[in-house]
Amino acid sequence: MRTPLVVGNWKMNGSLSDNLSLLQKLTSQWQAAAVEMAVCPPAVYLAQAQALLAGTSIQLGAQDASQHSSGAYTGECSVAMLQEFGCQFVIIGHSERRQYHAESDQLVAEKCLAIKASGLTPIVCVGESLAEREGGATLAVIQRQVQAVLDHVGSEQLAGVVIAYEPIWAIGTGLTASPEQAQEVHAAIRQQLQALGASTRILYGGSVKAGNAKELFAMADIDGALVGGASLIAEDFLAIGTAAAQ
Repeated sequence: MRTPLVVGNWKMNGSLSDNLSLLQKLTSQWQAAAVEMAVCPPAVYLAQAQALLAGTSIQLGAQDASQHSSGAYTGECSVAMLQEFGCQFVIIGHSERRQYHAESDQLVAEKCLAIKASGLTPIVCVGESLAEREGGATLAVIQRQVQAVLDHVGSEQLAGVVIAYEPIWAIGTGLTASPEQAQEVHAAIRQQLQALGASTRILYGGSVKAGNAKELFAMADIDGALVGGASLIAEDFLAIGTAAAQ
C-alpha cells in the first residue's frame, strides 16, 4: 500500500505575513495521518516555514537544488543547505525549470542522484506539451524523461524517489487532464518502473483543485498530487489532502 502524498508547490509566491497565515491554518487543521503532506516555499522562506512547521506532521520541501555540493555557482542552493532547514523533499525537473532555465533530462537526472544520495526525497517532474499530446507523443516523451533518471540513478537507488506527472498544457491554465488521461500516463510510468523492479509513488499535477481531486485520486496509479495555485489557499489545500485520505 502506497501512502498518499500531497505536496504544495508555492512557486514564486508568498510573503512573511501571507506565509504565517497560511501555515498557521494548515498546521491547526491538518489531521489526516494516512496522508503525507508537504509544502515547498521559495528558498528565502525556508527558515520561516521550518520554524512554523516544527513539531507538526506537515513536512518541508524545496523547489530546486543544485547537482553540485558547493562552489562558484551563484544563486544556487546545495542539498546540504536545504538539509539544514529541515527539508525532506526537493522538486526537480519542473516544466518551468526545463523551459525557462533550459534544464535537460540529463541535468534533472544528476540533481536526482545528488538529492537521493543525501537521504532526501526527489520529486521528479515529467510532462508533455500540448503539441506533443496532440501529436500522439505523450508516452514517448514521458518515458524518455523517466528513463534519463533511471539510467543515471539506477534501479537500486530508485526506491523513495517520487515521480510527478504534470502535463505542461494543464499547469496554471485551468485545464486538467481527465482522470482517465492521467491514469493512462501513470500506468505507463508504473509499468516502466516495475520492469526494473522499482516501486515508487507517482503524483499528478496540473491545475489540481478541491473540486477534481477526489476523481483523480480514485485512479489506481495516482498516489497523490503536486499542487500549485490551490496550495496557497488553506481551505483548498486541506480539501485536496482530505480527498487523498479517502
